[in-house]
Amino acid sequence: MPRSCVPPLVPLAPPLGAVLRQYAAGSALTCEPVDQGLLNRGYRLCTTRGRYFLKHHFDPETADPAAIARQHRATQRLADLGVPVAPPLTGRDGRTVAVVGGHAYALHPWIDGRHRHGGQLTTAQCGRLGALLGVVHASLEHVMPRQARARVLLPSQAARTRAAVGAEVPTVSAASRAPIATGASEASTASSAASLASGASGPGQPADALHPVGSPDPADTFALIDRLLARVRRHHPADAFDELARHRLQERRTLLERHADRRPPCGSSVGWVHGDFHPFNLLYRGDAPAAIVDWDRLGVKPRAEEAVRAAAIFFVLPVGSLDLPKVRAYARAYRRAAGATPSQLAAAVHRVWWERLNDFWMLRWHYERGDTRADPQFPAASALAVWWTRQYDAVCDAFTD
Repeated sequence: MPRSCVPPLVPLAPPLGAVLRQYAAGSALTCEPVDQGLLNRGYRLCTTRGRYFLKHHFDPETADPAAIARQHRATQRLADLGVPVAPPLTGRDGRTVAVVGGHAYALHPWIDGRHRHGGQLTTAQCGRLGALLGVVHASLEHVMPRQARARVLLPSQAARTRAAVGAEVPTVSAASRAPIATGASEASTASSAASLASGASGPGQPADALHPVGSPDPADTFALIDRLLARVRRHHPADAFDELARHRLQERRTLLERHADRRPPCGSSVGWVHGDFHPFNLLYRGDAPAAIVDWDRLGVKPRAEEAVRAAAIFFVLPVGSLDLPKVRAYARAYRRAAGATPSQLAAAVHRVWWERLNDFWMLRWHYERGDTRADPQFPAASALAVWWTRQYDAVCDAFTD
């Protein structure tokens, strides 16, 4: 999750008339904000021609129209392979991005569905979730390189995709992009910043040619902990959140001092990833995934780390532990679908554990930006880093067995 720029909380009314004219989508009847988003803004829109999800790409880090168009092309190609996504509509000018008043907008079909966290999934459904992410990673390798094969729609690949994620997952083809309804929301939770790699890798250049990904330096984290503790002390009158923040900061400093020699080396085995795979970016219709949404963080990053990071969000329990039996089912299916090895998952577990030990984005939002929207996530997320450290071997085993 990008930490550097948070949009103001005051909602801005979208220029519905101008946007809808560009898409020939009729006249607006109702427009309701979708309130889960932390960075961009979304609206549930009903017009004289159907129901839509209108996305306002507001976050400056991801609002470049060219980058958005690349994301749109990727989702359309994924849809052609049978991956459950919701590609945007094309406007009168042949483009999928409408720029109005200097702001970028996209209109998507409305997908009826609901979000489900790991506690609402059976063990079998957890396996299907892992298979889905594995298929996403494998499919992105087919569609992202700018080579001839990226534009070829392989029936065998589409069949494998549907088999992996479940036969009831519909194939979204170009012919079926009429407005079918998007409960698409844009919450961006505890994932790392991963902006689109525009120009980072040239056409057809292997992802592994990119520079290795580094890991947080504990010296920087110690300095951040001191700054945050100073802010906590200055907050009067102190409340329950302040007390928990103080406790977790001091506790984390002790853990980092104890484990500073376990800082992981630079990562490798990178590839194209969704970049923000978590419950609020996946819609279910019944028991099957209906659409993966919010592709703003599409980029080249360590793939296995996205799998571990997503599991740490889907399967975290309120007490701050992971549901390891569900993690095991999810990870087994992911490895099969993505072709990932146990050693790759073990390395990813170590890097994401270290990332969590050094990560304080929720406290930075609260104390440095005065933004409290992530506060409800803090108790479980902050406890998870401590529990994960104590149960490190069990967590690693769940991802690699």
